[in-house]
Order: sequence, then C-alpha cells, then structure tokens
Amino acid sequence: MYPFFRLAKTIYNARKQTLVSYSHQDEIEFYCHPWDIDMFMEMNNGRILTLYDLGRTALGYKCGLMSTLKKKRWGLVVAGSSVRYRKRVRMFDKITMKTQCVATDDKWLYLEQSMWVEGQPCSSVLIRAGVTSKNGVVPPQEVISASDSSFDHITMPQWVKEWVDSELHRPWPPTNDQVILSSEAEVN
Repeated sequence: MYPFFRLAKTIYNARKQTLVSYSHQDEIEFYCHPWDIDMFMEMNNGRILTLYDLGRTALGYKCGLMSTLKKKRWGLVVAGSSVRYRKRVRMFDKITMKTQCVATDDKWLYLEQSMWVEGQPCSSVLIRAGVTSKNGVVPPQEVISASDSSFDHITMPQWVKEWVDSELHRPWPPTNDQVILSSEAEVN
C-alpha cells in the first residue's frame, strides 16, 4: 500500500518551510516500519523506491514546484532511474533522506537521493524527472522561471553525464532478441 499517512505528514511539514532553491539539498526523517520490511527483515527495495517519492515531494513543495504545477496544470514524470543498495535498513531504523536536484539539461531535471542510517549511506538513486504539459515535456528553465524559486546553475557532475550518455545507447523499445553469452556459444 502506498504510504499515504507519511505523504500527508511530508506535505504538511514541507508547506511550513521557507522557499528554497531547486538545487538545495533537502532532508527529511522517518522510521522503517514493520510494513516496510520483507521476509529478510529489512526494508524492501520496492518500498525504498516508493519512499524516495516522499523526498522528491518534500523538495517540490519547498522550492515552489508543486504550486507551479497546480497553477499551470502541469504534471510530473519519472523518466529513468539508477539505484544502488549498499547497506540494509532494518525495522525501526531512523532514516535520514537527502534529496537534491544536481543538474538539468534541455528536457530533464536530475535528482540525487540517498538514505542514511546512523550517519552511514544505505542506498542512493539518480532520478531523471520531467514536468509535463498537454504539449509534452516542459523545459526545466521554463519550469524554474515559472516558480518563485531559483536553480543555482552548476556543471552536470561527470557521473551524471556518463549515466545520461549510457542511456543513449540502451535500445528502446526493448528488443526480444536473445543474447547468447560467449560461454554458452562455446558449449554448443
């Protein structure tokens, strides 16, 4: 089930904050609940991705994006992600989630998010997100200009650029062709 109560709490707390830049590193805190865990008694990887939504929502309210979306009748879309899981999150762990827009290009916003327990990083995700209108994807500069906030223009980090470049080589639509590994070919 989607964490509606956490979402409501996140929105309530975010709306009380002062306006920040899109590139501000935002933090929210919450606990790992029994309904977040899997059969291995750790936070489920699907739940982790769902909870990352809350961090993006909080930053969206704090930088004025959500009010801009409502005013312009725009929507949000996640167009790609790359996740790293490195440390287990156990039941009742207190989690600090960090969210920051680290770059933009002519079409997308790139957000880095991470979960931390006791000062140790547990997971991280790079999200390619976009704002949509009835005419398609809205350029990030138009989105930022339409809001009361700003974006401290920074150079796209090399690791983000490399991920963006690697996505250009990934086939779309996915192919049904079978890939034969060289070791399998040698056996036959």
